[in-house]
Amino acid sequence: MASRATVKLADVAREAGVSKGTASNVFSRPEVVRDEVREHVLATAKAMGYGGPSVQGRLLRAGKVNAIGVAAVEPMAYFFEDPWARALMAEISAVCDASGTGMALVSAKNQQKLVWNIQSALVDGFILLCVEGGEKLVELTRERHLPFVALALGVDDKSIPTIGIDNIAGASMAARHLAELGHRRFAVLGTEFSEGGAGLLTDEQVRSATFSTSRDRAIGYWRMLAEFGVAPESVPVYETQDVASIRAAVAAIFAAPEPPTAILAMSDRVALVAMEWLAEQGLRVPEDVSIVGFDGVKEAELSEPPLTTIVQPLAEIARQAVQAILQDAVPVERQSIPLTLAVRASTAKPKG
Repeated sequence: MASRATVKLADVAREAGVSKGTASNVFSRPEVVRDEVREHVLATAKAMGYGGPSVQGRLLRAGKVNAIGVAAVEPMAYFFEDPWARALMAEISAVCDASGTGMALVSAKNQQKLVWNIQSALVDGFILLCVEGGEKLVELTRERHLPFVALALGVDDKSIPTIGIDNIAGASMAARHLAELGHRRFAVLGTEFSEGGAGLLTDEQVRSATFSTSRDRAIGYWRMLAEFGVAPESVPVYETQDVASIRAAVAAIFAAPEPPTAILAMSDRVALVAMEWLAEQGLRVPEDVSIVGFDGVKEAELSEPPLTTIVQPLAEIARQAVQAILQDAVPVERQSIPLTLAVRASTAKPKG
């Protein structure tokens, strides 16, 4: 008899004295097998330590597993802790639920296990989040020869199929809103421009940023403000990484002799942390300073005051991304979905 570790369906069939087809039916189509035969085969399988055919093998033979992988270069906690990622995952989950599709999360933070994580994921394709710094992630996904699409792409590689937004256009929309209210003194609270960076950036550091999402948003702010006579060099740009660096950046901004009357935040998360700091210092939003976020997460609606923000169409992004994988209809060119401005109570005309 074969060892328990290597028992196969053929071994069970031989031991039970039935054909392999009958043994297979016991596990896959039990209703077509007589009760006494089915019970005999199951008892034999249990005695031999055989738990049934490999689910993975069966699905792979069928050619489709009806599941998608969602991968990011961030730690696994990113999917649940970052407001933008959490909101996007909720929309992807809703689309998957509606079609009965499964979902697997893959983190590329551990480079040593990345190869295994990507190659072993039992999925029909991948949705990649924030590909900035994730060249290896793209390379391994391509090696699977499965459809994939990137969201929130942070690099300019046009060979990567992408469904995303126009960051320059969105940032321009935010800057125009504040400028038309009459603001002329600005500061930018940025997201990540380079790996591990934080603090005040020079013009050159902004334009040569590793991560193009932050770079493009800064360029969008600058271009629009220039149309209102505000020179880029008069608008300080601070890079932030975490809550501590956001708070430090806001403190530095308001330590200046003539602080800004308006803040352009590159994410709602950054804006909400800044608003907490401002409230602690007794500074009122929007009476003392207006602030505009970027993303349109649920928390922005519920903040006090509610946050004016650039709204990403996350539901539509999720729908197109999931359908691209399930229908093997990955876009050949980058797909850009329009943004909208949600004007709420965090912005107003400057004092005086």
